[in-house]
Amino acid sequence: MKRGFYIGRFQPYHNGHQTVLQRIAQEADEIIIGVGSAQLSHTIENPFTSGERVLMITRALASLGCPFYVIPIEDIQRNALWAAHVRSMTPPFDLCYSSNPLVVRLFREAGVKVQSPAMYERDRHSGTEIRRRMLAGEQWEELVPPAVVKVIREIDGVKRLCQIAQDDH
Repeated sequence: MKRGFYIGRFQPYHNGHQTVLQRIAQEADEIIIGVGSAQLSHTIENPFTSGERVLMITRALASLGCPFYVIPIEDIQRNALWAAHVRSMTPPFDLCYSSNPLVVRLFREAGVKVQSPAMYERDRHSGTEIRRRMLAGEQWEELVPPAVVKVIREIDGVKRLCQIAQDDH
């Protein structure tokens, strides 16, 4: 059995993540999706809770055709121990999928094989760009799966982000 691990902050989960996970699903028997920085929410960079991000991912991947687990992973602020921390929080996995240089480095140092999947239209499909569009009142919906649009609307996520971004002066 080949079980892969993929981590991100998913603030929010977007079509770039969806495309990468669909590719991983073609070669893995199971996928573990780590929701990184799970303790963070209600900030401009991290507006959504880990539970909301789990909901986004689970709904968006409902028809993936490959078993997956979505697991929140809190930061520990000690990079040398981070890969071991992740492994203690997840089912065993054979392979890490990441293009983040630090994640690649930390898992390789821990003896885990890493593959760096090609990113999908990275300039448009990034949480930073999606949050920027939300704050500017621009169209963002086409950059995320329809299920994620529904979750963000359910939780009034754009309004939350706009309120968080306000200055108190």
